[in-house]
Amino acid sequence: MQAHLEPFQFGILSLPTAQNAQNAQKLILAAAFLQAHTFKAMMRYQIETLSFLKHRCEQDVRLAEDLIDGSDFKDAFDVFANFLQNATSQYATEAGKVAALTSKLVSETARRVRKEAETAIEDMAAKTVA
Repeated sequence: MQAHLEPFQFGILSLPTAQNAQNAQKLILAAAFLQAHTFKAMMRYQIETLSFLKHRCEQDVRLAEDLIDGSDFKDAFDVFANFLQNATSQYATEAGKVAALTSKLVSETARRVRKEAETAIEDMAAKTVA
């Protein structure tokens, strides 16, 4: 018995068919989307991080100014305690923002992967029926 060969198949190599070209195109587009999505996510993280760091640096400068303006040790202690309390609260808020951003990005990625999987399944089903 001779093994069934696909049309245009010669040994290990096969010539590209229209279906193979479509599949390759879909794979390339999916890879490009993933790269663009990753880039977009990293830029969102960078923007959020830099914005937060800018604000924290401004607060550090303000702390130095407040410490210089205070003439009494009690004033300096109150200024520093208030600074630490605000900084702790802001870091906690920022951690929440990063967690929300991460959740959103993961959800977007999962939605896109699910869509790509559904499309691939539909393509395979159409190929089987045809």
